[in-house]
Amino acid sequence: MDKSQKSKDKIPAPVGESIPRVDAREKVTGSAIFTDDIQFGPGLLFARIKRSPYPHAKILKIDASKALALPGVKCVVTGKDYPGFTGLYLQDRQVFATEKTRFVGEPVAGIAAVSEELAEKALDLIDVEYEPMPAVFDPEYGTTKEAPLLHPKLGEYTVANFIFPQAGTNISNHFKIRKGDVEGAWKNCAAIVEHRYQIPHVQHVPIETHIVIARAEDTGKVTLWSTSQSPFAQRNLIAKALDISHKDIQVIAPYVGGGFGCKAGASMESLIVAIAMKVRGRPVKLRLTREEEFYTAFVRQGLVAYFKMGCDKDGNLLAMENKFYWDSGAYTEYAVNMTRASGYSSSGPYDVPNVKTDSYCVYTNHPVTGPMRGFGMPEMHAGLEQCIDELAYSIKMDPVKFRLLNCVQGGDIIVTGMVMHPTGLSECIEKAAKAIDWGKKEKASAPHKMRGKGIALMWKAPAMSPNAGSSAWVELNEDATLTVGIGGQEIGQGTHTVMSQLAAAALGVPVDHVRIAKPIDTDVSPYEWQTVASRLTWSMGNAVVNAARDARQQIVDMVAKAWKEDPDDLDIVNGNVISYKSEESISLKDIVIYGMPKENFNGWIGGPIVGRGSFMPTYVTGLDPETGQGERAVVHYTTGCQAVEVEVDTLTGKVEILRAVGAFDVGKAINPELVRAQMEGGFVMGMSTAIFEELKLKDGVLQNPSFVDYRIATTTDAPSKIDSIIVEVPQDDGPWGARGIGEHSMVPTIPAIANAIYDATGVRVGSPPYLPEKVYLALVDAGVVK
Repeated sequence: MDKSQKSKDKIPAPVGESIPRVDAREKVTGSAIFTDDIQFGPGLLFARIKRSPYPHAKILKIDASKALALPGVKCVVTGKDYPGFTGLYLQDRQVFATEKTRFVGEPVAGIAAVSEELAEKALDLIDVEYEPMPAVFDPEYGTTKEAPLLHPKLGEYTVANFIFPQAGTNISNHFKIRKGDVEGAWKNCAAIVEHRYQIPHVQHVPIETHIVIARAEDTGKVTLWSTSQSPFAQRNLIAKALDISHKDIQVIAPYVGGGFGCKAGASMESLIVAIAMKVRGRPVKLRLTREEEFYTAFVRQGLVAYFKMGCDKDGNLLAMENKFYWDSGAYTEYAVNMTRASGYSSSGPYDVPNVKTDSYCVYTNHPVTGPMRGFGMPEMHAGLEQCIDELAYSIKMDPVKFRLLNCVQGGDIIVTGMVMHPTGLSECIEKAAKAIDWGKKEKASAPHKMRGKGIALMWKAPAMSPNAGSSAWVELNEDATLTVGIGGQEIGQGTHTVMSQLAAAALGVPVDHVRIAKPIDTDVSPYEWQTVASRLTWSMGNAVVNAARDARQQIVDMVAKAWKEDPDDLDIVNGNVISYKSEESISLKDIVIYGMPKENFNGWIGGPIVGRGSFMPTYVTGLDPETGQGERAVVHYTTGCQAVEVEVDTLTGKVEILRAVGAFDVGKAINPELVRAQMEGGFVMGMSTAIFEELKLKDGVLQNPSFVDYRIATTTDAPSKIDSIIVEVPQDDGPWGARGIGEHSMVPTIPAIANAIYDATGVRVGSPPYLPEKVYLALVDAGVVK
């Protein structure tokens, strides 16, 4: 056998080689563990939470004596029982409020009873006295000296070293970018555009609400069954908040029925552990109602954004000056990092020599915000990409041509001073524009309707700690099948399918020989930072590949020793070890467990094969706190483009999305069908936030906490045609060059639709959502409709 016929996955695997494909998309649903209580037996208790009705108030007294006297109530827990703080980046939140409450719905007490109905009844018997306090409902106002101080102890909180809170203010993080000479650049601009945009809070609205069951034993062991994207992060946060050893907390996380970020970290899981520790030996279940899901689980940050940008007469971008006020709500454990992420991406995917950005994370008395698909990028790009369009029109240049002229390329020095890696953004623009028939004006379907096209770009880096790590193990079975252990969660994106493909390719076995060990269990699964940031294919994928290659090397070394050959002359192809020198071949079956006999059966070599692998980016550097400049701010950027065609009904203001195109550079599509599914799903979710979604808050009180008044897009609203175009420019440190795509397809949707509305009507509607009444009134104000 010629050496040129070796497996294409010979270590190290060259970028761009083939990956085992699977045809079917993985089907994922919420686990029955949370709807079927039988397995927990008759001892199961049910928890309900007493919540504050005030956006900001002192707690004067909590009297739970009447509730405790109710037969069937087993315990009441308050903040005095567990006064510790929690938070991923900034530890500013307690499990139950102690001295005061900061948003409507904040937990002040928890009850465990023999039924959910009884627990609900007991809540009314808990007497809580409050003293209402002045509140903050606007993030801009929150930064002023006149605003009430919501966290007087901000300077005392534990905080990550890359987050910069300002003690004595409501600013929990201030991220700055100072690149070039912005003030000096304005005089050279032929056109300057300035705008303010306000992006509302929205909800994640997963199909499965937050549900958790906890059991604490007399031994000190706590087991948590959780609808979680972040089992290891939950374990860490709860351990610190409740002063429990990490070894004594086990988090079991089955498949999740939708997350989109709201089931990352810990939002309500600490509550149930605190309650369970008061009724040791009995499992306790807490299920958020849909209404509670709307305002007590994480919501997406609100944003007030100011953009100023200018270009020369030839269309070259010269300067940007941006100011972001992020409405993080009452607590900011994730929002501080999202504020940072929007800062280091604040130029958008453009080569701009002069940039000044101030990104503020501001406490308000709104619901607690957390990560949501896109992690600040949809909100930030919503205004930025509309300004880019306006700037192009102001110098009479086609928006596609303007973007091709200015879009970031490999080798450019981007906003943080980092050198941009190779990217296929230009190709994305060209392919999206061609697919939408850019430049061709389509006829409207009726005289009272107007048709137009819009385009928008995006970029996004995995927003994470600089040392967020992944690990994996690969265990071979007697029949040469593999069990792969990972700590990343399956939330419908198909990550388990992709991990199976990567493990198979790296080891040299058919993909149907691989099974993922599940559910994710912190007692037995290898560590994974979190299932967030669109990082699993890249980060966990690297760990899986490393584990499979470790197992592969053990096998090759064993066989080489038994055959007395050089390991470099051996390979594993389709589950068989082959020698390119002697042309010997042997199946992996049995030898991966029992080993191989020495010559004349004079003893044995080898043994059960278990491969181990880990991955952590070690090359991310710090940024100067005053300038935001550094050698490498992030691991990489995924870039892309969306184009849409819309029709606007001038009689009603209704916007109909007729067709959409997405083109994204994913590095390498490990599973093209899953990549396309992410592109389609992300567009529909982004479309939903563009034309429907908004949490209506009045003095901190949510006015629309149900699907009656809060509408999300359905299949009937989605365009009949969505084209998903895959562009592949390999990432140097990705498995086979892969990057993530889970969040990115939602990022440019709002501005693409806004730009299409303008192309159709000549009217800028401004901030989303583009509800019919808002669009209609904008048309009336502009004189388009009489």
